[in-house]
Amino acid sequence: MFLPGRRREPVRRRGASYDKVQTTQSRDQSTAMIQLLRRLCIAATASSAVACSGRGRVAASEPAPVPPPAAAPATQGPEVSGTPGSPSWLVVDSAGRTVKLTLEVTAPPGAPSALINGYRAGEARIVAPLGWTVKWDWRSADSTAPHSLVVMVQREKIPLEGGRPSFSNAMSRMVTEGLRPGQSDQTTFVADEAGWYWMLCGVPGHAIKGEWLELRVDPEARQPSVVVKRQ
Repeated sequence: MFLPGRRREPVRRRGASYDKVQTTQSRDQSTAMIQLLRRLCIAATASSAVACSGRGRVAASEPAPVPPPAAAPATQGPEVSGTPGSPSWLVVDSAGRTVKLTLEVTAPPGAPSALINGYRAGEARIVAPLGWTVKWDWRSADSTAPHSLVVMVQREKIPLEGGRPSFSNAMSRMVTEGLRPGQSDQTTFVADEAGWYWMLCGVPGHAIKGEWLELRVDPEARQPSVVVKRQ
């Protein structure tokens, strides 16, 4: 209502300038917020990069694990002597339960009899486990007389000449006639009966002079061996 005597004040309206100010303020606030967010993102990215770089340096500084040395390949050993100290002419095949004897007859000047591997008159005893196979490679190196070899069971006296062997095939060829100098003989037999035996030359008169060794087939023995009785 208009009263007489009072001046009517014009109504002020918000124009375009006011709206422009408001818009500018809002834009400035948005810009400041964006810049703040950018700074926060940059700071976070830098921290993450430093952390990753630090981990990389730690990992790089750690020494690489050294692989353990490779195990040496197993090797299969050759046949060996029956027991420590056994002569080289006795070779044992434990897996095959076999013992191989390399025997040579010699006749040194002045010796009472020919020698078998340097022994005579039972100075050496060959021990074979019961049930083992015995192989021999026998050779005569005596240029003065023929010789042979046969396995016979021990009795009260040494026989004058060779006879029937105690094990099948446990003898050389031509037991009583003997093989000439330089000849050899190979044979194989199974020691399938425990006991005491002679390994003697079957040529008449040779064994009684001392051309013999002992053979013991022992049911308690685990490995073949040679026992030397002389000093």
